[in-house]
Amino acid sequence: MLSLSAALAACQPGTSNAIELERSPAGLEQIALTITTRGKPHRFTVEVARSAEEQATGLMNRSALAPDRGMIFPFEPPRPASFWMKNTLIPLDMIFIRADGSIANVEANTVPLSLEPVNSVGQVQAVLEIAGGRAAELGIEAGDKVEW
Repeated sequence: MLSLSAALAACQPGTSNAIELERSPAGLEQIALTITTRGKPHRFTVEVARSAEEQATGLMNRSALAPDRGMIFPFEPPRPASFWMKNTLIPLDMIFIRADGSIANVEANTVPLSLEPVNSVGQVQAVLEIAGGRAAELGIEAGDKVEW
């Protein structure tokens, strides 16, 4: 099993002051994540979907997601990403994050239960899912920085 520092390093290059929180009800590691938009930080607690199985399940079959919660899907190495909403009951904002921590694109209010692909613009190191509409509410957009 990876140490916490190795696990966090696998998520994001560079230094991170994130600390592991208790596990989620789904049994996933939870970490602190910050998105900075126009100099203003927005903090979230996110579940980390690391394994192929965790990533395949994602936020499926959940009926709610708190405004300050989410799930992150890290990739190593970075790659183009494509998600769908099969068995996902709530709208989500998908935030595609480049290896340097900048946001490549935001796909807002994805349609629950849809099989239509939701794609990154280029290669990404991670995808963050938060409650649908939250990115617009906080002014989160391409170019903003994500740290975890």
